[in-house]
Amino acid sequence: MLEIKDLQKSFQKDNGIESRVLKGLNLIIADGEFVTVLGNNGAGKSTLFNLISGTILPNEGTIYLDHEDITFMPEHKRSKFIGRVFQSPMKGTAPHLTVAENMALAYGRQNRKNFNWALTRPLKALFREKLAEAGMGLEDKLDSKICDLSGGQCQVVALIMCTIKPPKLLLLDEHTAALDPRTAEDVLAFTSKIIAKDHLSALMITHHLEDAIAFGDRLVMMDDGVVAHDFAGAEKAELTTEQLRTLYHLRES
Repeated sequence: MLEIKDLQKSFQKDNGIESRVLKGLNLIIADGEFVTVLGNNGAGKSTLFNLISGTILPNEGTIYLDHEDITFMPEHKRSKFIGRVFQSPMKGTAPHLTVAENMALAYGRQNRKNFNWALTRPLKALFREKLAEAGMGLEDKLDSKICDLSGGQCQVVALIMCTIKPPKLLLLDEHTAALDPRTAEDVLAFTSKIIAKDHLSALMITHHLEDAIAFGDRLVMMDDGVVAHDFAGAEKAELTTEQLRTLYHLRES
């Protein structure tokens, strides 16, 4: 479903020295697979997501999605089939528009003609139905501005916006890192529910060892710009946080 071959990315520092972030990364994600991604700061996790979504382009290597080479495809074209939820609750939404307006923009893929059409009563009913699944009372906040919601509610709206039309690939970029532990737990449970219901292919970056073990079908550990370990099945189920800390000296943020 997603195939990454020999992906390499370097950045030029202010002093002119080249910093190699990804150093020939290889990764294959099967259709419908939910993979958690773990690694120290500087391991290349965010760079990997930026390359997949098209925010930046690689120096070398290829990215295939459904057997299509998207390595140099413009970001706006990828956004039609790659959904991404960011760490900041406000990123990926229009904070001063209402929940309904944000969802209409997502549903119409930011096309003005479709935007007008998407605010009809039947689609508002659809939005209300999707929001109600989260159990946060968001179905009664269609006319509330995003900036007036709590952080957890913002993240749930952003997640629903990304999945109201199921994407080929969902990228979860530390989407619970800015939330308190209880809210993060609720958002993760809802995330897992949506991924399972729609059989989505998903990658989720996290710094919490317990979450990396508890969620997903596989756990990929990145180190120094490559995939250093790939745990799946019984091997993943038997992992402990102590083993992960020993392997990579990781500390939960």
